[in-house]
Amino acid sequence: MEEDQLEKFVVAYLKKKGFKQAEHAFQEELQQHQSKNNSSSSISTNSITDPDFAKHLLSFPELENVPARYQDGYSKLRSWTYSSLDLYKHELIRVLYPVFIHCFMDLVVKGHIQEARTFFNSFREDHEMMHSRDLQKLEGVLSPSHLEEMEFAHSLRHNKVKIKICQYLHKTQLTIMLGIINEHINFQVSPGQPISISDDAEVVTLIGSSQDEATQINQKEIHWGLLEDSLEERLEKSGVLLSDSEKAEGETKEGELDENKKRSVEGGKQGSSTKKLKKDKAASATGKTGRPEANAVITAPRVKPELALPVISTAVEKSILEDLRNRVQLSSVSLPSVNFYTFINTHNGLNCSSISHDGSLVAGGFSDSSLKVWDMAKLGQEAVGSVLQGENDTTSSEHVLGSNGGKRSYTLFQGHSGPVYSATFSPLGDFLLSSSADSTVRLWSTTMNANLVCYKGHNYPVWDVQFSPLGHYFASASHDRTARIWSMDRIQPLRIMAGHLSDVDCVQWHVNCNYIATGSSDKTVRLWDVQSGECVRIFIGHRSMVLSLAMSSDGRYMASGDEDGAIMMWDLSSGRCVTPLMGHTSCVWSLAFSCEGSLLASGSADCTVKLWDVTASTKVPRTEENKSGNTNRLRSLRTLPTKSSPVYALRFSRRNLLFAAGVLSKSV
Repeated sequence: MEEDQLEKFVVAYLKKKGFKQAEHAFQEELQQHQSKNNSSSSISTNSITDPDFAKHLLSFPELENVPARYQDGYSKLRSWTYSSLDLYKHELIRVLYPVFIHCFMDLVVKGHIQEARTFFNSFREDHEMMHSRDLQKLEGVLSPSHLEEMEFAHSLRHNKVKIKICQYLHKTQLTIMLGIINEHINFQVSPGQPISISDDAEVVTLIGSSQDEATQINQKEIHWGLLEDSLEERLEKSGVLLSDSEKAEGETKEGELDENKKRSVEGGKQGSSTKKLKKDKAASATGKTGRPEANAVITAPRVKPELALPVISTAVEKSILEDLRNRVQLSSVSLPSVNFYTFINTHNGLNCSSISHDGSLVAGGFSDSSLKVWDMAKLGQEAVGSVLQGENDTTSSEHVLGSNGGKRSYTLFQGHSGPVYSATFSPLGDFLLSSSADSTVRLWSTTMNANLVCYKGHNYPVWDVQFSPLGHYFASASHDRTARIWSMDRIQPLRIMAGHLSDVDCVQWHVNCNYIATGSSDKTVRLWDVQSGECVRIFIGHRSMVLSLAMSSDGRYMASGDEDGAIMMWDLSSGRCVTPLMGHTSCVWSLAFSCEGSLLASGSADCTVKLWDVTASTKVPRTEENKSGNTNRLRSLRTLPTKSSPVYALRFSRRNLLFAAGVLSKSV
């Protein structure tokens, strides 16, 4: 065999295996060898012309062109994995899914379509539970052109998957399987014992962007502290705003003074018991205020706003002050009251719901492109009970709730030319935003009952829209895989956030208005800087599309809910999952933190509202979790079932009253 032909085989072999450094070094040595005109070089001619080595190189392309080798190789790798020691089995199983995907795609690329379908159907059940959505995408691949057009497949073929594995290696002679593993998988060796699948959030996610890029992004500095000179900070400094413990302490002191006056003439024995009572109450008050003091240690410094924020009027400040003074302090032993609004007779036409910050207004977006708003004060005058009528069978019942007259029970907003998928009230309730399949976002006035602006910029349906915590600015999420930031006074977007590999399904503002979070069908959550438009965090761990997001009141934590019913609690500073909250059996459509951040409420398509203890969820060490077994029972405080009503929206008022909305569904 000629030496040139062998050199070509060596280069092809190294390139196929993904040995880029070896390939580069080999080509440099070839160039040196050729420049010296067959003089002495660093390449050993004897090693290249070795008969066994040449035979292996010549047989390599022949082996790859035999479809049965893929079926046989993967089957042997699978058998070896499942028959390995239980200690290592969980980590070794992680290799199977990317190998399965790339075996299937290699067969399709080489034109073995029928063999690819047989291979896919033979082993898909092994991965159905964790990767059902990915398998549904690949199920329709019938030609190499389909793979080229599918971004999910394109990203996998051009980026290596990183898999964590302990210091344990095993040799095997499966040539094709080794080629796929070397070409498409990077192993990150970690010291210590293997970890189970449930402890590794990244095991079920194959991301198109490289893990190194995500790690690099998560090293960027973010400032998650609250805003400087905010309303609450000014009220706290002035001493006007008191916590519940402080108010209770003040009331206790007044009561004790009255009691002391009455009992002072009854002798020293009574006085001594009163002193003891004072000490006990003082100790209990200290215990109540202990938790906020502990949290204050980890509070981030106040930050300056990166956006020009609107000025709050004096009247609004007084209204907010009144709400803050009457706020109920919630905890694991003091759960909120819940007010649930139920839509009836919607005939599967309700797509979304939104509740104003004080619960006085409830909006519903419908498939007939209409948006309807109910005023609870007026509704309460017409009929007793919070029952909302949507699209009913007759015209009279559509516009009248009860039989007290011909007035319409809601305000009808029409303007969209497609189904309305999201609606959100401004912090003061005077404006309402809606997004639609017609790729537009519309701004409505709830005082004038009119459409003010139509914002055009997205190219496809807009799935979600959210006002910023202080109003004026809002963010939208679309099928075009982008999120955009807008202001009410401009018809063009201020920022475009691009980076997700699939639909951006939900969006949420950080409490300091300097960041927005986006959840996507690519199973990731991203945090964006509103000033630069750059992605500063990538959160990886969900098994399915992310449908809901919520930010804690202190700005440190974020919660995200997905299609499978899982909820992830994230630490924004580190970008890591603090704890998963498992309990829902269907899509989590809405999440909301209580005003002081001690509780998290989640609403799901399984017709339940769950309350979670945020303090316990973020402070329980992982070692204690493993010892306790089922830790979700410790974090889940209460499950509130509805009467066949999937929960569409949740909202904590400033006084910590929990509002919820859903639609009565006979099919559930």
